[in-house]
Amino acid sequence: MDLGPHAAFIVVAYGVAATVVAAMIAWIVLDHRQQLRHLADLEARGVTRRSERTANLSGKIESGFPTEHTTISPP
Repeated sequence: MDLGPHAAFIVVAYGVAATVVAAMIAWIVLDHRQQLRHLADLEARGVTRRSERTANLSGKIESGFPTEHTTISPP
């Protein structure tokens, strides 16, 4: 396969692109592991997720987010 006079540039460009993609994949995998460890630590200390909160007196799930019935005062 003849890449012409710009063969070195083409090969280096593909190499850099492959290195960047591999580094990003490694970064995502390592960050995912760190987030799992952090979540396990929080759960071990008794901090629960918002989705696991129990129903309040009105029977609605308390999510911590404002609802359509909540008024938010301006800052």
